[in-house]
Amino acid sequence: ASLIRTMSQQASGGGPGLSQGQVKSSISQTKEAQLKSYSKRLKDDVRAILDNFSEIIKIGKTSDDTQVTRVSQCEQDNYEVHVRAANIVRAGESLMSLVSELKQFLILNDFPSVNEALVHRTQMLRTMQSDFDSKLLQMRDDLAEDLYEIEEEYYSSRYKKIQTVNQPTDTSNIVGDKS
Repeated sequence: ASLIRTMSQQASGGGPGLSQGQVKSSISQTKEAQLKSYSKRLKDDVRAILDNFSEIIKIGKTSDDTQVTRVSQCEQDNYEVHVRAANIVRAGESLMSLVSELKQFLILNDFPSVNEALVHRTQMLRTMQSDFDSKLLQMRDDLAEDLYEIEEEYYSSRYKKIQTVNQPTDTSNIVGDKS
């Protein structure tokens, strides 16, 4: 009930920080009618539950001043209790569907919070991206430095000098080359 009241206040211009003209322009007449419909359904369903429960309690009281037999009265009371219990269940199911519709209405029509969530998620992802980029750049720099040191060591090593001296310069002597 407080959710509907809050939504109704916002729809009627009672929202915090906004003038009535701004709220009226941002919430269309159909949304206001929908909120009023939700409020009416809520009141009707709660009233139906309360009325039917009260009548079931009244049926529980026995009275001896009836003109029908006791068995007939018990059967009639039993039938009435079943009907009223079914009415309570129907009203409860209606309230559950109302809650579902209110959630859907709030999700679909609460653009500021949806936008805020999107902005927050975008900022978080951009922060992650910049962290990954900086880590990748650091890795690239470290790899380039290590590669430079390895190449320098390799080209200045004795092994490279020995290998370049022992390499054949004539490719016709290589086994498998049948030119």
